[in-house]
Amino acid sequence: MLKKTILLENKTSVSTKNLQLVIKTELRESTIPAEDIGYLVVDHPQVFLSIPAMNLLIENNAAIIICGNNHLPNGMFLNLNSHHIQQEIFRVQMEASLPLKKQLWQQTVVEKITNQGLLLEKITGESNSHPFLASRVLSGDTSNMEGVAANLYWRAFFENSILQFKRERFGDFPNNFLNYGYAILRAATARALSGSGLLNTLGIHHRNKYNAYALADDMMEPFRPLVDEKVFELVERNEGQDLTTGVKVELLKILTQTVYFNDEKSPLMVGLQKTTSSLQQCFTGEKKKINFPKLWN
Repeated sequence: MLKKTILLENKTSVSTKNLQLVIKTELRESTIPAEDIGYLVVDHPQVFLSIPAMNLLIENNAAIIICGNNHLPNGMFLNLNSHHIQQEIFRVQMEASLPLKKQLWQQTVVEKITNQGLLLEKITGESNSHPFLASRVLSGDTSNMEGVAANLYWRAFFENSILQFKRERFGDFPNNFLNYGYAILRAATARALSGSGLLNTLGIHHRNKYNAYALADDMMEPFRPLVDEKVFELVERNEGQDLTTGVKVELLKILTQTVYFNDEKSPLMVGLQKTTSSLQQCFTGEKKKINFPKLWN
């Protein structure tokens, strides 16, 4: 079932009644079954979220995303008991060999570079060197083809636009749009990993000791071009430079964008679950390859 995303941008109280969420603003009151919700995004300092409401959401494997004063997501609540053999999966994940993790990272980087090349070709109408770079990725990406590809990608991305762009985490517009989209994608990936019984803290490549979502940062990489594409569209439509409600709604729609698995298609939030489930099977030895979807048909 396709889950809903709820964005709270005004003074709101969220409580429960009869296993449903009761969402009350100054203008209206509405109810929604907790099982229908995939993401609750809190982007206002005067949102009251009751503990029973939080528990009900988490029990239904929803992700609760908290935004800061800059309106960018900076915190998240996830279900830590969402799989029936949780401990066994944690064990095989922790005991995964270095060669296995290097192979999984190689697959992930190849997929990311391939998707960047496809999007760049869509935007510029010209072929690029990304397919060649993808073919040169080694186990563990020891030659840093990811970095080489990213440098070429961002130099060409807005080349035909009047926009003077430099990709920086805290840089000028449209970095704020990209950062918001990536944060939502990160939350969606973390939710899918948790639903597959995997521990987000244990990455296959990202290893920062302060990062609680290292595995989500790994697995979201091939999906980043979906955010890039949406931001490119917003810039081309001249939607302004601020993270307005309309812009955030457009970026949240990425979660329901269609991705493709062979003869099957799925919304991104469902596709992420299929990908993370295949990653879990790589850790348990049932599969050797992560099942990444095609982002465009």
